[in-house]
Amino acid sequence: MRTGLTLVVLMTVIGCSGPATVELDVAGIFGADMVLQRDTVVPIWGTATPGAVVSISIAGQTTTATAEESGRWRAEFEPLAAGGPHELVVTSGDRCLSFGNVLVGDVWICSGQSNMEWLVADSLNAAEEIVAADDPEIRHFKVPKSWANEPSDTVAGGTWEIADPVHVGGFTAVGYFFARELRRHHDVPVGLLHTSWGGSRIEPWMSAASLGLDDRGWAEVMAAEETYEQKVLDGIRTRIGELPDADAGLVGGRAVWADPGLDDEGWFELGSASIWEEQGWEGMDGIAWYRTTFDLGADEAAAGVRLGLGTIDDSDIAWVNGREIGRTELAWSTPRVYEVAPEVLTEGRNVIAVRVEDTGGGGGLYGGAETRYVEVAGQRRPLPDVWRFRIGEVTLSAEYRKTQVPTVLYNKMIHPLLPFPVAGFLWYQGESNAGADDAFAYRELFSTMIRQWRADWGRGDLPFVWVQLANFMAPVDEPGDSDWAVLRESQSAALALHNTGQAVAIDIGSPDDIHPRNKQEVGRRLALAARRVAYGEDLVFSGPTYRGHEVRDGRVVIAFDDVGDGLIAAGRTDGVLAAFAVAGADRRFVWARAVVDGDRVVVWSDHVPAPVAVRYAWADNPDDANLYNVEGLPASPFRTDGW
Repeated sequence: MRTGLTLVVLMTVIGCSGPATVELDVAGIFGADMVLQRDTVVPIWGTATPGAVVSISIAGQTTTATAEESGRWRAEFEPLAAGGPHELVVTSGDRCLSFGNVLVGDVWICSGQSNMEWLVADSLNAAEEIVAADDPEIRHFKVPKSWANEPSDTVAGGTWEIADPVHVGGFTAVGYFFARELRRHHDVPVGLLHTSWGGSRIEPWMSAASLGLDDRGWAEVMAAEETYEQKVLDGIRTRIGELPDADAGLVGGRAVWADPGLDDEGWFELGSASIWEEQGWEGMDGIAWYRTTFDLGADEAAAGVRLGLGTIDDSDIAWVNGREIGRTELAWSTPRVYEVAPEVLTEGRNVIAVRVEDTGGGGGLYGGAETRYVEVAGQRRPLPDVWRFRIGEVTLSAEYRKTQVPTVLYNKMIHPLLPFPVAGFLWYQGESNAGADDAFAYRELFSTMIRQWRADWGRGDLPFVWVQLANFMAPVDEPGDSDWAVLRESQSAALALHNTGQAVAIDIGSPDDIHPRNKQEVGRRLALAARRVAYGEDLVFSGPTYRGHEVRDGRVVIAFDDVGDGLIAAGRTDGVLAAFAVAGADRRFVWARAVVDGDRVVVWSDHVPAPVAVRYAWADNPDDANLYNVEGLPASPFRTDGW
């Protein structure tokens, strides 16, 4: 939607004399409250009646362009200094468009999957952050989720919004906290061009050329997708028969499947900790119902309870004993917590029913077990891990699996932005590529994408900073292999490219939630990297990074870069470190002893007298990793072997 733009256009056209005789529009990325990139040539483009002369003015500059036979026109302004506000005025014949409150500053692309998409409204201390948002020089433009089989020149919609309590809750949290931190050190307006999609792999964000896909290769990709889609539908039919196109659980407004007396013994069983696609229902969108029970004493029922249902993708309506207790629409990342009044409850068995509607991508209940509970008098009791499950309606949305298909997101969510100058890129993605067959291949894909995006924007080696995957899943008792650790290594490999930076996040994740809520610290660490690579500040912007090692008398002595004012063992006064492992020629890793020794770390194990390899924080969730620099930044995981 371009509601804000349309309003401005209509208001301006009314002020023009006579009926409009020419067509005139600007590209959807332009609008009131936008931020334009400072200190570079600024292009403005759009469409008009073929052959029409278009006049464009801003900040004391005026230029003209003539619409081509296709109707397209483009003009350029000399570099603008940071500041504003300005008014962009576009006229042709008796048509005039005006966009006010335009600032000039630094524009950052914010892209990736769900951790970049994650909203301020769903982050740590969200209510306080939203109320405190008062910086009108931070602006945000969200590119709608969209896709195309061929490169497109137009965004699917979107408007620029100002960072205030009304709008900031819908901003990318990583981007907003990055911008806020940046502005504490640089008095320059910041624009956030937010183009992300939860669950997306990296390949959809890359051009066909960068992936080596010619016309034949692309045709093979599309044929494979059609085959896969049919396989999914056939698989669902095998399990439930003909696919329902109307929800039998909700008839005429009556929640038939919420009835506490309903016999649900014939329903499927499904875990409540992960979306249904991960439990045998891959590719299914539509409506499904979940049911479970909990018990109460008479006094407990009379007091009322609070019910936590965890996060639900995308919308839900919840009932207890056939009485609706709450509903939430299109909030895939928001934990559901509903109050249940005493009159709804009974002594003994109580029945929960949840109707979930999934509009695309993942669907259903998911998240840590601690988010699903019955709270009685301030005490929480866990709800069952396994619930009853039944399909109400099956659909395949237009967005079906587009987050997995090479190049289709690039075509519609990156390509239309290419003429728009930017200061650099923020990237938070990798979870969807962290599988055993993908994690090592990611290093080539990631570096290729960075080079490709830089070439596409045509402004040299633009700064590119990213978030290394946070710690996730259960910690391990013994050292071993880890796909997530390999993916982190693949991300770190891109630091070999010029003007790149990385925010390590292995200390702010959660074993049960792939979406860390502390996006404030993520944004701060990204801003540190940007302040170095984009703004040239002389500061410590990274935690310790492995530089080299040598083996001395059965001990491994490791040297680091980015030590800042020194190495520390966080939480210890004796310098003892955790999360180190060593192996000998037999390649069998064991936990090792490790201590800080000046600006080095010494690692050894009595069980490995001749160590040949050492690893640090080499796990999905290295929750005990405690090597930091004095500046409080965690060391990046590493290994010295190539096994």
